[in-house]
Order: sequence, then structure tokens, then C-alpha cells
Amino acid sequence: MNGRLFLISGLLSILLLFSIEVLSQDSLAKPKPKLIKEVSGNFRGDYRYFPDKALYPDQQEQYFSMVFQPEIYLEWNKGKQILKYTGFARIDQYDNRSTHADVRELYFQFVLKKWELSFGAKNLYWGVTESNHLVDIINQGDALEGFGLNAKLGQPMIHFSWSPKWGTIDLIAMTYFREMRFPGKHGRLRPPFDIDYSNTTYESDMEEYNPDLAIRWSHALGPFDLGLSHFYGTSRLPIFTTSDGQTFSPHYELINQTGFDVQAATGPMLWKGEIIRRESKRKLILALVVGGEFTFSNVLRKGIDIGIIAEYNYDDRGLESINALDDDFFFGMRFAFNDRQSTDMIGGLIVDRNNGTLRYFAKASRRIGNSWKFSLEASRLDNINDQEFLYLIRNDSFVQISLAKFF
Repeated sequence: MNGRLFLISGLLSILLLFSIEVLSQDSLAKPKPKLIKEVSGNFRGDYRYFPDKALYPDQQEQYFSMVFQPEIYLEWNKGKQILKYTGFARIDQYDNRSTHADVRELYFQFVLKKWELSFGAKNLYWGVTESNHLVDIINQGDALEGFGLNAKLGQPMIHFSWSPKWGTIDLIAMTYFREMRFPGKHGRLRPPFDIDYSNTTYESDMEEYNPDLAIRWSHALGPFDLGLSHFYGTSRLPIFTTSDGQTFSPHYELINQTGFDVQAATGPMLWKGEIIRRESKRKLILALVVGGEFTFSNVLRKGIDIGIIAEYNYDDRGLESINALDDDFFFGMRFAFNDRQSTDMIGGLIVDRNNGTLRYFAKASRRIGNSWKFSLEASRLDNINDQEFLYLIRNDSFVQISLAKFF
């Protein structure tokens, strides 16, 4: 499967680059319509170090991997027609499953004054909060890229967006479900049991071809940015079932999820909130995250902004919640240096209100010259309660150094 994904991603990159050259030559002979093209992307090297002894056999202390992310953007007919491609591929030193490729985006879009229509794979992000992204339901999380699920797989869809005076309406029909995959036996940040993907089950008789549907209204009203959404289809998060206690198989429910997100700017204070109601045959779930960020501008020296972040997470799934944010406080700080090198930093602490589980994280990045970027990331797990899902990866605190070359 990994080899097939690499082949598809590579062929798409070559075909799109070839198409650009053909279209460019045609545009020289026929100046109308004008073609705007942008080819960009980056190569990146990641080094990740785990200071604590591995919990499971075959896991390593140090990992090195290489990432390639090409991007191609074509626009013609005065911006009314767009073709966009974003690829992704990682080669991991030890874990064959973490060596993977994906088409993050590959879609064709028609644009008129008040509406847009897209066909293909897209990445859509919904939500406003920092510590958790409850309403973000469209794209499957790429668990091979991290337990936080911030990286997303490309989702095949038909997307219609309409923007009247009273807001923006997004209608989305999804044609194929992307299954969540976890690192293999040589990887870290994984559960200890074997996952049998060949026996994946679905509540829907149509399995991964069940038609998922979503609608969202969003609008800026004074200081408020509002979003109201509803999703029907296959849940992005699996439930694991087993018959022998050794090998587990993913099961995906059908859900109805209604979400609301709000962001309000009152001077230097930015208020944020997300709430969802998710219903399935198995249970009804209510979850929310509320908080805000206060920014001190031009402190320490001219140009530096410091943001103080505080949020509270509640999720009545309790220990079933895969990210363990069921009754937790998040405190963080953000530094924006606003310099030529685009230096920024963010760090924080998550505290479980009931059992005292602690999670620390820090991220920093700085551009070097015109085309290089250095990044540093650290994550620490401490005092993990043995009833939480995080207990399965309790020794997987890490430090990661990355160096990327942009083109």
C-alpha cells in the first residue's frame, strides 16, 4: 500500500509538472486565456529523540525521516478556474508504516462572484480553539504524523460554497472514507496491540463508500466570527474491538454531529469556543472547549507580541476520548517576534482536573535566509493515569529538530 501511494503521488507530481509546461507553451502561442502558475513546496529532514526507554519491543530511541511536500497551483480565465495539487511523502528510518504518501489536495474549482464549486480531494479546517478541535470533522487525521492529529489526509468531495450578504454556506458531499492508520511495531506513539486493518468494520452497509454529508454556515458579525455546522456520516475516530485481547480491529460508527464555534475580538482579548453534540446508535456525546487569548503588544522590545492562552476542555466520553481531553485545563504562551526571520514560539501545559495527568509541549521556528526554516518541537508526558489512553504511550516524550528547504 505504501509503495502504491508513493507511485500515485509521484506520477501525479510528474503529470502536473508536465501539464504546466504544455499549458505554458500553449499560452505563449495563444495569449488568451492567461495562465497563472505557481510551483512550490519543501524538502524537510526530521530528527526525533525519545529520552525514555521504549515500552514495547522493536521500538527505537532515535528516528530520522525525510519529507517531501510539493505544491502546484494553476489559475486561468481571470481566476474563475483553479487547479490545485498538494502532495506529501515521508520516508522513515525504521517504521515501514510511517513511510507513507498522500495526496493532501487535488481539486478543480470554478469561481464566480458569490459561489465556488470544487471537485476532488481537499483539506478543510473548521474551528478556532488552540488545545482541541472539536468541530473539525471533515478530514481524517493522519495519526502517522503525530498523536495530536493536526496533519490531515486529503478528503475526496464535492464542495459548494455560496456567500450571500448574511454569511457563507458550505455544502459538502464526501464520496470515500479515509481510514485512520497508526505507526507500526517499529514506531513510537502507538498502542501496544496489533491492529488488523483487513478486518475493519463499518456500521454502514456501504462501508467506506457511505455518502457523508455536511453543511456549515459561517458569518462575521461585528466582533464575532460565528460557525454552525452539521455532519452526517462515518465517524473519523475508530472504536477498537477484539476477540482474543491481542489483535484489535477498527470499527467506524455512523454519527450525526452538530457543532458551533465562535470567536470574538475585544481589544487585545480574543475569546474562543467550540461545542459539539454527537449522536450515534451507541451513545450521545456532548463536548466543549472554551477560553481565550490575551495579547501584550510590543513588549520586551519593539515588535514582540506575547499571547497568554487559557482554555478548558470537557468531553463526556471520559476515558474513551482518544486525546484524553475530557476534563482538562490548558495554559499556554505564544511569542511572535515579528522579525525578518519570522521567529515564533508557543508552549503550554495541559492538566487533567481529576487525576493530575500532565502534558507539556513547546514549538519554535525561525527562517534562515530566504529558503530555509529551522524548527524545534518538544513533548513531555508526566504522571499519566493508568486508566487513560495516554497511558499506552506514557514513555513517548520526545524532542524533534527539523530543517526544511523551500522552493
